[in-house]
Parts: sequence; structure tokens; C-alpha cells
Amino acid sequence: MKKVLLLGAGLVSRPGLRYLLEKGFFVTVADQVESRAAAGIHKHPNGRAVAWTTDDRQGLTGLVKDADLVISLLPAAYHVLTAEECITQKKPMVTASYVSPAMRALHAGAREAGILILNEIGVDPGIDHMSAMKVIDRVKNEGGKIASFKSYCGGLPAPEADTNPWGYKFSWSPRGVLTAGKNPARYLQDGREVNIPGPELFGDMRLLDVPGFGELEAYPNRDSMGYIGLYGLRDAATVFRGTLRYKGWCAAMKKIANSGLLDDREKDLKGMTYREFTASVIPGAKPETVKNDVAAGFGVPADFHTIQRLEWLGLFSDERLSVEKGSPLDVMAARMAGKMSYAEGERDMLVMHHQFIAEYPGGRRKKLTSTLLDFGIPGGDTSMARTVSLPAAMAARLMLEGKIKGAGVQIPVSPAVYEPLLKELEEMENGIHFKEKSDIE
Repeated sequence: MKKVLLLGAGLVSRPGLRYLLEKGFFVTVADQVESRAAAGIHKHPNGRAVAWTTDDRQGLTGLVKDADLVISLLPAAYHVLTAEECITQKKPMVTASYVSPAMRALHAGAREAGILILNEIGVDPGIDHMSAMKVIDRVKNEGGKIASFKSYCGGLPAPEADTNPWGYKFSWSPRGVLTAGKNPARYLQDGREVNIPGPELFGDMRLLDVPGFGELEAYPNRDSMGYIGLYGLRDAATVFRGTLRYKGWCAAMKKIANSGLLDDREKDLKGMTYREFTASVIPGAKPETVKNDVAAGFGVPADFHTIQRLEWLGLFSDERLSVEKGSPLDVMAARMAGKMSYAEGERDMLVMHHQFIAEYPGGRRKKLTSTLLDFGIPGGDTSMARTVSLPAAMAARLMLEGKIKGAGVQIPVSPAVYEPLLKELEEMENGIHFKEKSDIE
């Protein structure tokens, strides 16, 4: 029986864990909270829960030694540590996170060790790569080329679960969501490179009409320029990847991202109320007049929707913080996680939409779209958990069965990887389906 080590038993881990157990693998789940790991295994005879923290390098060595393959669902900062151990012990590895520069630097070492480290095999990144490459490769095989590529993705509450002023609930790491809002972005628009500094990210918003759903806000997602080479889009004049949110998110986050509330430097918070905390972060704000002072600092009226959102979070209240030390980012992530979680029975929703302009010999042009609307299962798995952990688990199975081969640090852009994975995702119960449409321009 092949053995899989799953590092991290967080919000998105369970569908993938259950898949591996049902497919006959022995899975060791290591998490800082052993009871959380055990809950995911749910007393399955092929599962083992282990308490482990990321600072325990010796423990990691032992865990990797006992595995045939490692899946890391840890926070992104710990993937390189895990990959280094996998290279040392020549054990293949899967992650759902973006390839960082530090991870990319391990490519030669992984090739020398003869192991595949497959990254970006979740939903975004992951299913976005695979579904886009399916269309791009088909166009090329038909003798065409891609003149324009735009891709959008967002994990959101289903419409009936959109019940708070933010239009958002957390189905993955709150800190990860907020940290992503500080990233700069870069993309290609009509042959011109566009660079968006982190503080201006939410100001570069456009509305997108998603087929079968309606309008959502879209803003740039990291560095789209890197996908020109990865996707083979050197003929494209436009290459853009964006994040989707309900209307109003970008205006609110633009103010917040530039206010200090997402600062990651640790502060002394002992004994503070939320109003005192907010006043300590926002320049010029005083605890006794914090709401009006924040509004003035933002240059908006006190009844502006961003101020209403902060008030709804309780940031102007006399409630005391539950921690004595931490960064403003920690406080915001914890507060939003507590106030913006899914209630029992509520569904989340995953929206993914690709737009292509394809050009063919003779001047013929086609507009192609590929759209996914996937919903969580009431009382069961969230869409985010399914779409993140199942591709990773399926890839792990195919690697262990020798059906996905290779070495080095890679992402899932080759037909050998995306064809079997997309097929299995579509054919499983509550399958993940894209609807494609083609129009001649």
C-alpha cells in the first residue's frame, strides 16, 4: 500500500484526504492540531493523525521518510522547507500554491534527485491552468493562435449566502485573502505592459459579465506576464488574469489596504479595545472619535459604505481584543474570519471564466469562452475545498501510479497532466464542468 503524507488539515483538506483514503492509499495527516487531523480521517483504518508543527524539522524528516509522496497544504511560506526535505530524501511532492522564486530555485535539485515537485495544482492556480491550456492547445492544433487571453476566478458566497455587507465569506485562509490584496500586479494590454503597484491594486477594477451569473468586479491577480511563456502566448497582445468579487469589494479594500490595517508588523495590543486598536493604526484617529476620524482620513462621509463595513466588523466598538500581541493584519484576519464565516448549510461558489480571441489563417477570428460555476454542497464540502484539494489528490494518485511522470519543479500545463485530471474532475460525483462557447467575430 502506497503511503501519502498530507501536511496541513485546514479548511480545504478534507475532500482530497477522503479521495486518497477511498482509493486505497495509507495517509498520514500532520497538523499542529492533532484533533483536526483526526477529524478529517474520521476513523478510517488507512489514516493516521500526527501532531506536528512547522518548526520541527527533525519531525518532518521522519514523516517524509515514511512516505512515498508528500502533499503540502501548509501556508505557502513552508512549501520550500518541505520541498528541500523531499529532494534530500528523493520523494515526490504536490502543492496547490504558486511557484515562488525560492521554489523555482529548487528545480535543478529536484531534477538531479529524479523527483517531480508539482505545484499550482489546486483551483487558482490549478484548474485555471488546465482548463485554459485545453483551449489554447486545441486552437494551436487547429492551426490558429491566441491573440488575446483573459482569465478570471473568484471564490464567493452563493447568492443566497451573500448576507453580510462585505459580500464575502471565508472558505480558505483569511490571512491569505488579505495578504493577496497587497500584491502588485502586471499584465499585457493591447501590446503594452501594465504595472500596478500594490497600493493601487484595487483601483484597477473592471466589471465582468459572467455568462449564466451576471456582473462581478474583477481586479488584476499578480503577475500575468509570466504566463506568456508558460502558456505559449507569444502571439497574444493581451494577457490578463483577474480575481472576482461581488460589487463594492474593491472600493472598500482600496481604502483599507492603504490605511495600515493590513500592516504585518507586530504591535503591543494588551488591554486594547477595537476602537483603541483602530485609532492606533489609522493616522490622526483618536479613540473617542474614531469613526469620524477614520472617515476623514479616508476622505469619505461617515456613512460611506467602507466605514459601514468597518463598523459592522466592530472596529469602532469597545469590545476588547482577544490577543495581547500581533499585527494589524492578524487582528483583521481573525476578526473577519469570526464575522464572515459560512453558517451551517450555506453554500459557497467558485466562478471561473476564460476569454480567448483566436486567429486562424485567412484572417478568420473566433471569440471563445470557457466558464465554470461550481457550488458547495449544503452540509458537505465547500466548492473551494473540492476544487483545491481534489486536483492535488488526483495528481498525487496519478504520480504514484506512474501515469504522471517527470522531474523538477513543474505546473500542470501539459496534456499528459491536464487531460486525465480534467476528465476525472468532470466525471466524478458532483463533477466540475466547464461550459464552452464559440462565436465568429
